[in-house]
Amino acid sequence: MSENKQLFDNSTILESISDGVFTINDDWKISSFNRAAEQITGIDRSDALGRYCSEVFRSSLCGEHCALRETLKTGKPIIDKGCYFINSKGKKISVTLSTAVLKDQQGNIIGGAETFRDVTEIEVLKKQLSKQTKSGSLISRSQSMQSVIAMVEAVAETSATVLITGETGTGKEVTAKALHQLSERNKQPFIALNCAALPENLLESALFGHVKGAFTGAIENKLGYFARAARGTLFLDEIGDISPALQVRLLRVLQEREFEPVGSNKPQKTDARIITATNKNLSDLVSQGTFREDLYYRLNVIKIVLPPLAKRVDDIPFLVKHFIERFNLLHKKAIKGISSEALQYLQSYSWPGNIRELENSIERACLLSKNSYIQLSCFPFVVAESSSSEVRESNEQVRLDSSREEIEKQLIIAALKNNHSKLATAKALGIHKTTLFRKMKRYQIAF
Repeated sequence: MSENKQLFDNSTILESISDGVFTINDDWKISSFNRAAEQITGIDRSDALGRYCSEVFRSSLCGEHCALRETLKTGKPIIDKGCYFINSKGKKISVTLSTAVLKDQQGNIIGGAETFRDVTEIEVLKKQLSKQTKSGSLISRSQSMQSVIAMVEAVAETSATVLITGETGTGKEVTAKALHQLSERNKQPFIALNCAALPENLLESALFGHVKGAFTGAIENKLGYFARAARGTLFLDEIGDISPALQVRLLRVLQEREFEPVGSNKPQKTDARIITATNKNLSDLVSQGTFREDLYYRLNVIKIVLPPLAKRVDDIPFLVKHFIERFNLLHKKAIKGISSEALQYLQSYSWPGNIRELENSIERACLLSKNSYIQLSCFPFVVAESSSSEVRESNEQVRLDSSREEIEKQLIIAALKNNHSKLATAKALGIHKTTLFRKMKRYQIAF
């Protein structure tokens, strides 16, 4: 009686799960086939039972690549292996499958089991996001971006040097990638370098490469970014931060289309397209004598000015949707959208960090959200600022009133529960651990 009850319970469990499950006996004939397997394959259980699995599944892994065959041969399970099969209607279904050996009570192998999950929609979403990254990154509903898109489309096919300006986080590298992807160079490398991230000596070597023995530690020849870019595109961000000496060398590259690696006196040709970007006013730097006028005019052949996110409010719903889809894939979440209250706050916020700040805020919200729709409480207090608040000065903290303090307290409590450690919580909230400890003490949060 208890044995029959156990079999009934196991059958009930198999029928209730959303993954397709089937088992085979030692003759390779299907011995069980659950409801989800019927739904995913479009094949009735009565048509599957007693048949060879290769007759039921027209899979990319059938034959010598059969996952079940490998598991039965090695005794080792296979977890989440990607493949596809053709369902009863002739449609290609992408799945991930896992396999295991079936044994009797004496430990004898009596067959195998396979579970599979339909990931077709996820694969479609991945392709859509990939396509957006390649050609849709500059898609905008905002009127202020239409001139930018028109300019990118007009100059992409040329080899003209382009200068992209705009505040930090407005998408200068995304714009440079769009120029590259829409050009005939799109099969060639796209190389990006932040000029402010390296000291002068390392930046020079990174750009032009060096030969063996050029300086201490140069134990072999090394190609620079100009050589690596070949006939592709070299994107130099924060160009306003390079030294006068490097300005001279870069000017020569633009004029002569050649450069010399550090420690070498043999010029090398380059056919790379140069795109530069800065959040500084280069004409002001020229007036101040810190940036060469002749280099400025060489860089400023085509100028693209990116508007701040505060002037692209119409794009915020579209961007939020795009980021939610991206982070659902990245973090295996299932967020469906954002509440109207939270979206209203996002559209009223000044966004001093522009699109980059919005992206980071949505990622944190996706990680913290316990609901299908992101709520206002999922955002850090620096984002949940009323529309009547004044625009903050650079990184200046606003004073919180009592209601916002309660939001912050509840946010910290929720993050602690989700992340199970103070260090992980601080990282998820984007604050230093000492800041978290101070706030926990202030709000009397025990953990």
